[in-house]
Formats: sequence, structure tokens, C-alpha cells
Amino acid sequence: MDSGDGADGIPGTVRVAAIASLTPLEELDADPFLVDSRSQYAMCARWAAAQGYVITRELLVHALRYDHCALWSDVDDGQVDLFVAPSRRVLERALRSVDDFTAECGRRGVRVETVGTEEPRYDAEMKARVHRRLSMPTAGYDGR
Repeated sequence: MDSGDGADGIPGTVRVAAIASLTPLEELDADPFLVDSRSQYAMCARWAAAQGYVITRELLVHALRYDHCALWSDVDDGQVDLFVAPSRRVLERALRSVDDFTAECGRRGVRVETVGTEEPRYDAEMKARVHRRLSMPTAGYDGR
């Protein structure tokens, strides 16, 4: 797919942009996975590593138009060969139209993949960790 040096200097390395949904903290109880972008990125990173791909960009978006420059600047610069998201439903939250985005990817010769593994089940403790991480970022809390 890539004829130049990839992100790690190895010719042909597939460079991946991971897409996560930007979902308000208020939705944590109803849909914790969509709020937990860190877990979304981790799922994409595990998938990419298993494929031998390299994550070169992380996109955190909500209802973004398929033609927004944030999606395409790294593709145009040769830094992204493929988009990955944890699931179709994450894409549906992140993008205004998944079908339009997929069509544009096809037009530009960029693949779109979904990880397709089961989402984590969130208990009260996991939700509390996500809440702390997202509600206290300026207090220096890093989620660990």
C-alpha cells in the first residue's frame, strides 16, 4: 500500500489513524464505552499491533463531516493509509455520516476497518475511574 518509509522507517508499513468518539461525560452511565476514549484507543492500538500496523494519529471527534480537513490532512501528507475504529457504532457517533466517509475513503484509496471485538463491560469502579479521569484533567490526574 505504501511505497515509502513508514512511520517506523520500514518500507511498506501501514500507518493507521484511530478514530474515537467524543461523547459527553453526562452519558457515562448510559454508554460508558462511548465516553471512554482511552479504552477506544487501546482497542484500536491492540488491533493495529496484531496486524503489524502503526498508529500514527488519534482522532477524537463527534459528528464530524466526512470532508473535514481533520480527517484528511494526514492522508494527504502521506501519514495515514487506513482508518480504524473500535466498532461501527463508534463511527456513527464520531462521524456525521459513516456512509459518506466510507465512500470518500474509497475515492481516496484509504481503507476503513473496525476492530469488531467485544466492548468491555463497565462496573461502578470502572465508570468512577473514567469519571475521575475526565472530570479532573486540570488537577493533574492522569487516570492511573
